[in-house]
Amino acid sequence: MRGLLPDAAVTEVIPCTGGQLSTVLEVRRAAPHEPVIVKFYDDRWRWKQQKEAYVYELLRRHGVGPVPAVLHTQEAVTPDAVTPDETTRNAVTVLSMMPGQPLSAVVGGLDTATVRALYRELGACLAAVHRIPQDAYGYITTRIVDAAPSNSAFMLGRFAARLREFGELGGDAELLAAAEAKVAEQGGLLADCPHAVLCHNDFHEGNVLVERDTERGWRVTGFVDVENATAADPLLDLAKTEYYSVRGDAKKWRALIEGYGPLPPGWSGRLDLYRLYHALELWDWFASTGRTDRLPGIAADIRAMTAA
Repeated sequence: MRGLLPDAAVTEVIPCTGGQLSTVLEVRRAAPHEPVIVKFYDDRWRWKQQKEAYVYELLRRHGVGPVPAVLHTQEAVTPDAVTPDETTRNAVTVLSMMPGQPLSAVVGGLDTATVRALYRELGACLAAVHRIPQDAYGYITTRIVDAAPSNSAFMLGRFAARLREFGELGGDAELLAAAEAKVAEQGGLLADCPHAVLCHNDFHEGNVLVERDTERGWRVTGFVDVENATAADPLLDLAKTEYYSVRGDAKKWRALIEGYGPLPPGWSGRLDLYRLYHALELWDWFASTGRTDRLPGIAADIRAMTAA
């Protein structure tokens, strides 16, 4: 911080929630300086530093947000390059501090009308992200990696990887067979997506910030955490919001789509497939990181999705 803003005295450092792949801190500074967010990337994930800066800049260039501004990036220092003047070996990014708090922290205490109004804003935010076209399908870093020419090629490959991991990580064999059968039976629906768009791919209540305005009441102040951004079918994004946050709540879903706008013909079948994908991916993630307490609930979701 001294190198970035030498006249700003740090008064407090507060660990932030989240940050499973990086250490995230709120750094408060003496007035009149605003607080900032500082992210330290583990060596395995330092490539995400460049991705995050790239995606935030892409969003800002298209007028989509509000999202944090990237104030400073520092690449990792390799061990053989360390000198006495270098104080860290980590990749570090400094971001502007967004106002508000995660919607997930307050939604339980809000009335139905307020939640619906906020979800309409969420829908409008997602629609704006999806107006940014992409040339191909694939995972985004500072480019599209292993670009696929069609949604079918992209998503069938992703499904194959998640299903393989599910089996390798000890997933129930009958549940795996049911999921494989569902994908084989309905995978043809994936061809109905005409072109790829930018997808946030982690747009849930924990990554949407809100605050209470004295005149307007609760409002969305922005969104964060673009580390999973993907070039894909926009319904893939909506399905993750549905699975992670809506969870079958018809009022939330209607409000989300009111804000988002009309869905394409035949959307329901593709959305169901994408929900299955997100459930498999989440199960694989928790299993690979030892969070076995979460696995039975996700397995029950997969069972319900494959039985439908």
